[in-house]
Amino acid sequence: MATLEAKAPSRPTMADANRDITRPIARPEKRFFLVLGVAAAGVALMFGAWFYQIGAGIGVAGITHPVFWGVYITTFVFWVGIAHSGTLISAILYLFRSGWRTTINRTAEAMTIFAVMTAGLFPLIHLGRVWYFYYLMPYPSQRQIWPDFRSPLVMDVFAVSTYLVISALFWYTGLIPDFAVLRDRAKGWAHKIYGAFSLGWQGTVSEWRHYRRIYLYMAGIATPLVLSVHSVVSWDFALAIVPGWHSTIFAPYFVAGAIFSGVALVITLMIPLRWAFGLEAYITEKHFENMAKLVLLTSLIVGFSYGTEFFLAYYSADPIEIESFRYRALGDYALPFWVMVFCNVVVPQALWFKKMRTTLPALFALTIFVNIGMWYERFVIIVTSLAHEYEPGGWGLYVPSWVELSILAGSFCWFFFWFLLFSRSLPVISIAEVKEHLVHQHGNGHGNGPMGHGDGHE
Repeated sequence: MATLEAKAPSRPTMADANRDITRPIARPEKRFFLVLGVAAAGVALMFGAWFYQIGAGIGVAGITHPVFWGVYITTFVFWVGIAHSGTLISAILYLFRSGWRTTINRTAEAMTIFAVMTAGLFPLIHLGRVWYFYYLMPYPSQRQIWPDFRSPLVMDVFAVSTYLVISALFWYTGLIPDFAVLRDRAKGWAHKIYGAFSLGWQGTVSEWRHYRRIYLYMAGIATPLVLSVHSVVSWDFALAIVPGWHSTIFAPYFVAGAIFSGVALVITLMIPLRWAFGLEAYITEKHFENMAKLVLLTSLIVGFSYGTEFFLAYYSADPIEIESFRYRALGDYALPFWVMVFCNVVVPQALWFKKMRTTLPALFALTIFVNIGMWYERFVIIVTSLAHEYEPGGWGLYVPSWVELSILAGSFCWFFFWFLLFSRSLPVISIAEVKEHLVHQHGNGHGNGPMGHGDGHE
């Protein structure tokens, strides 16, 4: 299989960047609408299953004693984790001035927004009686009933809503110069819409100075969210006294796993985008290789966390904790456990080899394995601990129903549906940052802004 380097075309110019990156917006292909229709059908399946659950009751799900958290909370944690790579790539790498983030940050930021939108559905679905969702919101009602701030669901509302607001503002701030490019190239109603979102951007020196300053400040604000949001989600489990959950390792363990799965999904999305939109000149071997190295690093951290969990259980000499982890590896859910270990620890070791990091089909397959493994990781943590707690008389098995599996599959369609609309409406690569990179390469930029074409024209 050919590597990326063999397919890389000549270096583009600034006019090429405007034309190439906006081409999918101007002329969408028929296959786009075919894929969008498949995603829309999956979304309809998800909402159909959810409405059926609302009408028939939560009993149609496989949730029962002793496992009250099943596929819904597993998928919620999975999507919150997926959302972390956008902030990591955009904010943290921006603060460290890592130039290779230039052509992948826009897709990662969009993925963050849509992943949080997907994750936000599952606490509502899990409630069963979704019309009581307002009990999660931190507000004083006329009946003087306040939410229980010790509830993990209330903590999640704080974490997810904060993350969504900051991520959306950070994403929109980066889009403002690109909206000006689209405004100048569009006609009719599209020109008016892009013009409104561009906020009158003209690319003057003063505008660029204020833009860089606010972008830096927002990157600084967003960076702590990488650590805080998924730490709060991990406390959903660590604050409980359930065997296998009550551990101080959960916060860093969950954060590393979130970055692991999130960066893997960025690669999964960027590979077909690169092929479908003809962006080989902008998304190069360097980008995929650096992301693959990040996947390898976080895989090692996740694997170390797995071993640490088992070591702490046996070092504690607590027979209940020991039995919980023995059951996790050898009990009724041994298959999901070993699938998790294989996908998250064994498979990523292939990334030690440069050929694996730069061969697109192999890298694409590997990242799919990673996200399968990370979903199973959350399933193993949640279900095995609840199914095998303290009292043998309270042990039981959990089997997901068709309703839960339909909603699970539909959540991926929901995510891809919004992502496809994004790829049709907005640049999947930051035009402004690509131009800045070209200016630094050529060393002959002209114009008002640091891109050389501050007004958004070719």
